[in-house]
Amino acid sequence: MATLQIGDQAPAFTSKDQNGNTVSLNQFKGQKVVLYFYPKDDTPGCTAEACDFRDNYQGLKAKGIEVLGVSVDDEKSHQKFINKHSLPFTLLADTDKAIVEAYGVWGEKNMYGKKYMGTHRTTFVIDEAGKIEHIIAKVDTKSPTAQVLELLGK
Repeated sequence: MATLQIGDQAPAFTSKDQNGNTVSLNQFKGQKVVLYFYPKDDTPGCTAEACDFRDNYQGLKAKGIEVLGVSVDDEKSHQKFINKHSLPFTLLADTDKAIVEAYGVWGEKNMYGKKYMGTHRTTFVIDEAGKIEHIIAKVDTKSPTAQVLELLGK
C-alpha cells in the first residue's frame, strides 16, 4: 500500500466516469480537487457523504474546487447512484483498482469479525499544482464538505 504524505505529488490517473468518458487528474490542473474514495455506491455512509458533497457542490465550485468520487463500482452502478441522488459531480469507476492502490486506500478491512479487502474511506485535497494539500483519513460522512473547508480555512 502506498503511503502518501501531504506535499507529495498526487498520483496521476486516467479512468472512466459514470458515462464512460475518460477522465484524468491532469484535466484539473489549475484548480483544487477534492478526491474522495468511498467503499460502495448507495450504502448508507457513502450516500450521506455523496449527498453532503451534492448539497455543497455549488459553493465548492464557487471557491474553485472540483469534487471527484472514486469507488471500485462500475459505470452502471455509478449512473444509478447519481440518478437516484441527483449527484452533480463525477464518479470514477476504478474497477481495476489502479487508483485506490496508487493512493494507498485499498486494504484489509474488518466488519463484524470478518476480514476482507476493500476501500478505506479517505479524502485527498489536491492543490492547483497537483500536490496533496490535505489527507482526511477519518471522514465524517455526514459533513465531509465542512471538514474540507475547515482544513482550507474557507
